[in-house]
Amino acid sequence: QVDRSRKKLPLPPPEHEDGEGDGLPMVVAMYDFTAKESTDLTLKQVPREYSQIESEKFSCVSVRNKGFIPSNYVTEKNRIEANSQRATTKPWYCKNITRTEAEQLLRQEGKEGGFVVRESSQKSVYTVSVYTRTLSVTGDIRHYQIKLSDTGQFFLAEKHTFNTIPEVIHYHEHNAAGLVTRLRYPVGPMGRCAPATSGFSSEKWEINPSELTFMKELGSGQFGVVRLGKWRAQHKVAIKTIREGSMYEEDFIEEAKVMMRLCHPKLVQLYGVCFQQRPLLIVAEFMENGCLLNFLRQRARGLTEAWLLSMCQDVCEGMEYLEAHSFIHRDLAARNCLVNEQSMVKVSDFGMTRYVLDNQYTSSSGAKFPVKWSPPEVLHYSKYSSKSDVWSFGVVMWEIYSEGRTPFENRSNLDVVNDITRGIRLYRPHRASQPLYAIMYRCWHERPQGRPTFSELLEEIRKLAENPD
Repeated sequence: QVDRSRKKLPLPPPEHEDGEGDGLPMVVAMYDFTAKESTDLTLKQVPREYSQIESEKFSCVSVRNKGFIPSNYVTEKNRIEANSQRATTKPWYCKNITRTEAEQLLRQEGKEGGFVVRESSQKSVYTVSVYTRTLSVTGDIRHYQIKLSDTGQFFLAEKHTFNTIPEVIHYHEHNAAGLVTRLRYPVGPMGRCAPATSGFSSEKWEINPSELTFMKELGSGQFGVVRLGKWRAQHKVAIKTIREGSMYEEDFIEEAKVMMRLCHPKLVQLYGVCFQQRPLLIVAEFMENGCLLNFLRQRARGLTEAWLLSMCQDVCEGMEYLEAHSFIHRDLAARNCLVNEQSMVKVSDFGMTRYVLDNQYTSSSGAKFPVKWSPPEVLHYSKYSSKSDVWSFGVVMWEIYSEGRTPFENRSNLDVVNDITRGIRLYRPHRASQPLYAIMYRCWHERPQGRPTFSELLEEIRKLAENPD
């Protein structure tokens, strides 16, 4: 006879400790992240799901009862990068990588069947780039677009269709089936190229100056000297010392909170501000190869046209993000872009000109004003918009393809204002193809509404990168 009084009660339904099942978006970790403050949460690249329950506008998300995590270190669980993370011990999906960067990455590894999956020139379309030595001794790279069948299935080879992209990749890891080689070795850069976090603590924006170590001087800018430094003796940073009297400090401190939340792989990340003492300090991501303008003047001759286009794409991606968040740069130029160790270009100093206390720089009649990068509506009416940034981007493309030459170099600012007003535009640099110059030229339409958006420009540049011939 069973003593029912002692029979164990059934276990209660499991609680979803990270909030699954209550309608909240689930995210997975794409990179390792070590908590730096008591309010942070350490992340590991494992197939663990977290519930994104609170979002500060762009920068970080909160996990229920756990802590803050950088939003650019996680992705929603149903996205391709999340599936890439789970499909293999080494991720194969490369977000925000150009065709040229993919080729460089594959050649560096030099492994037969090395591959990456990246965004194609068309939205929501992906390309598999594969390295092989079967076609030549020096190695060759083939690019295959993942296509969609009439029945809604994905494939690289028509006879082998699948419901998801990870299934396509998994199949071709074991079978060449029409490809030049099977996909033997994923070369995704995710593990070694984690994004800059939006602040060392994902919820703080003020940095304690006692935690900074000053090292060598990197240069000087509109506001003061920039030095290489370290935060907490561990993380390399760029520290800008703001010369007193050079900016509207109170206004900038308020805006810095917004600027810190702007997180994109092609924007130089602002980490925080030291504002309790003077001079004011701005702490930002350190970029090993310095200013794009100097980089072009020193190294552009050794770069291929494809690499120059890749640089244009980097800048355009950063600017598309600013455009999508209604943030106007106001001073886009090669001197205000920086280059990292992998020769990736990032947009810097966005929005900073609003805080300059120098009439020579802020008035269009001033000698320091960037007349040669400015459209008619800025020169005549000081009217800024994302479309005035588009004009400046056209000039940045011109700087890249002219290997760092100064636009309108032998003309005075007054001459340039008259030339632009009369419809005269920059000539085609010798390294720019006619289709590329056509993109550049579209940025210089007299009327803002006649210029493309950054989103449209990015689509055109990606198409050109995928079909260089």
